[in-house]
Amino acid sequence: MLLFSGDPHGDFRPIIQAVETYSPAAAILLGDFDLERSLCEELEEIAAKTEIWFIPGNHDADRDEWYDNLFNSKLGDRNLHGRVVEIAGKRVAGLGGVFRGKIWMPPAAPKFSTQQDLLSTCSRGERWRDKIPRKHHVSIFWQQYQALRAQRADILVTHEAPSSHRYGFRALDELAMAMGVKSIFHGHHHEHYSATIGNGIIVHGVGAAGVVDHEGRVLIVGK
Repeated sequence: MLLFSGDPHGDFRPIIQAVETYSPAAAILLGDFDLERSLCEELEEIAAKTEIWFIPGNHDADRDEWYDNLFNSKLGDRNLHGRVVEIAGKRVAGLGGVFRGKIWMPPAAPKFSTQQDLLSTCSRGERWRDKIPRKHHVSIFWQQYQALRAQRADILVTHEAPSSHRYGFRALDELAMAMGVKSIFHGHHHEHYSATIGNGIIVHGVGAAGVVDHEGRVLIVGK
């Protein structure tokens, strides 16, 4: 069994409860953690009971400490963004973060295809830790998207929604179809729902701090 957790926003009790109740092979968190301490500390109770994976959300770069408590935690290497990993026998692809007009807002053409393209335009004062502005560490870049398109997966996890949601993006439908994905799980909009898009791909939106299983069944409603 795989579990998928919607945006915790500081509340990790639901995913801890779900892991203790259902004993899944893995739990995948869909971004927006609002971490006042490291992710490994928040999930210490279940770290030995299941594999923990995640993608970042847009709010995970709102503050230095939120960023560090996620990306620089002992679970930082469990970030699925921009890659495909076999988890419990399923190939799971991750695309975290959000589309932004400054970088790329589909269906418009990208303004910056790579982080390096953006960095080359940033003054010293605009840079964060001598890299791109902090907020754009959770912006989706064309290069990341294209790299995933060239791979195959069974499941795609995203923070943004595909076109099944009224605020979703057709570009994510196209990504899933190119990868041969069978199901998509996303957070961001704090809504539980299931829908079908092109190629019969099933989409499951997961509510804030909610938990669903790999078939989209709502196990914990959340907030």
